[in-house]
Amino acid sequence: MIVELRDIEIFLTLAEELHFSRTAERLHITQARVSQAIKKQERSIGAALFERSSRQVRLTPLGEQLHRDLSAGYRQILQGIDDAREAARGVRGTLTLGTVGPHSLAFGDIIGLFEARNPGVRLQHREIQPPSPLDLVRSGEVDVAVLWLPMGEPDLTVGPVVSTSPVLLMVSATHPYAGRDSVCLEDLGDCAVVQGQRIPQDMEETFNPYHTPAGRPVRRGPKVSTWQEALTAVASGRAVAGVTGDVADFYPWPSLAFVPIRDAPPCRWALVWRTAADNPLIHAFARAATDIAAATG
Repeated sequence: MIVELRDIEIFLTLAEELHFSRTAERLHITQARVSQAIKKQERSIGAALFERSSRQVRLTPLGEQLHRDLSAGYRQILQGIDDAREAARGVRGTLTLGTVGPHSLAFGDIIGLFEARNPGVRLQHREIQPPSPLDLVRSGEVDVAVLWLPMGEPDLTVGPVVSTSPVLLMVSATHPYAGRDSVCLEDLGDCAVVQGQRIPQDMEETFNPYHTPAGRPVRRGPKVSTWQEALTAVASGRAVAGVTGDVADFYPWPSLAFVPIRDAPPCRWALVWRTAADNPLIHAFARAATDIAAATG
């Protein structure tokens, strides 16, 4: 049985309006067209979908079931069509991407593919401060951000993972750990780590846990509000900090040393955006990230 998309739309609209005339007005068609579509569907199914009287129209139990089954699928079809149209013509507007420090350099392939597919989009960059990583996303100053996981915030959507990196311990060049080949998480029990400002605990645990594997507390050192303050606090010897692996390449300060944490799980970075601000530009960027990940294996 082949059912036209327009007939499905007529059925779903009538199921909401429960009035043939209002359905016709809403869809800009004649009332006869509405009746014709419903009768056609009822003949194909072999049972009534609506109970009609001179006073009211209501769904039969079968009609209610069909309405439930078709609604979600119909919305998916429309979204798929919209996505295809956007992909064909390229979305337009401005997309603001937030990254931590020079981290955007690690995502050149994604940015290049996105810009090639969407020449009508202007891509802006904003720097996210690790001590308060969610501020710019929640304020709307950043449309989509590249942030580390886990992310358990109910108002935020986590998109595709774009990279993984080892976790290192950043210490001053004069710190006792600076000359080691590696350290373990238990060693953090003898250190003070920098404190962020507004950072969810699960995110902070990725780099600076609150307890060692044996249960010893990890002391909190100076509170910092910017990445530069974190670098300065560590370089001065007042604290240490867990960092992503590429920081060693971006910040080769002579006053800093970077030591692998051999038992720290790899850090995963993913696209994150405010769920209420979902839009086609974000989806286009997420598609580019997914396609790059598939191409690179």
